[in-house]
Amino acid sequence: MPAGGGRDAGGGVQPRGRPAVPAGAPAARGAAARAMEASSTPPVGCSKPHLEKLTLGVTRILESSPGVTEVTIIEKAPAERHMISSWEQKNNCVLPEDVKNFYLMTNGFHMTWSVKLDEHTIPLGNMAINSITKLTQLNQSSMYSLPNAPTLADLEDDTEEANENQPEKPHFDSRSVLFELDPCNGNGKVCLVYKKGKPALAKDTEIWFLDRALYWHFLTDTFTAYYRLLVTHLGLPQWQYAFTSYGISPQAKLSILYPHEKAGTRTCLL
Repeated sequence: MPAGGGRDAGGGVQPRGRPAVPAGAPAARGAAARAMEASSTPPVGCSKPHLEKLTLGVTRILESSPGVTEVTIIEKAPAERHMISSWEQKNNCVLPEDVKNFYLMTNGFHMTWSVKLDEHTIPLGNMAINSITKLTQLNQSSMYSLPNAPTLADLEDDTEEANENQPEKPHFDSRSVLFELDPCNGNGKVCLVYKKGKPALAKDTEIWFLDRALYWHFLTDTFTAYYRLLVTHLGLPQWQYAFTSYGISPQAKLSILYPHEKAGTRTCLL
């Protein structure tokens, strides 16, 4: 199976590789810059500074944006150290230090926000990181609940290997170990990928996006870098597709550019 590509809306095959970010992404990068700037100056009197730190200050950006409502963070207790050790022993994998530190701060992450459209409240943003107990291996079960059903490993295709401009894609078989970080609201899966199988070392990890057509797309080298992408893209629908060769769907682009329309006036969130 080719890595880092997929099919466009017309059914054609798009080129594979580490793609350029499409034209719609600069607005998100603008939000990222604002979020990074905001994160360095937490508000005076903030009752929960740890949540402000966790969200890199984007809560204030969202709450000050026209039409945005119901900005909600589901607060989670930190994971115990024994939970992390137990996960590592069970899976024969060593978690990267930044992933461990994240779970020691909060056992998972879930933040949502909505927009007000006329008299209706429409859920739009959704940011999530699975808890340590839900950080489960992707290819442990078959794709269908049927006898002798195919597994993800049956989809292996080595017709294209890594080259200078294209990192080696993850494998569904024992050559890679895949753990689901974020179910992406059903639009794919963001995975913590161990590139060299078990026993798996922390230095061999990367973050990849698996789209709904089961094509792989490289995101970042580290969890920290991915987390910043997640938060500064505000959890907008299908934002991970900005890092594919075929980009975000037209419907998702509309929700990103104009989430609030009222009385004939369009307000661009980003």
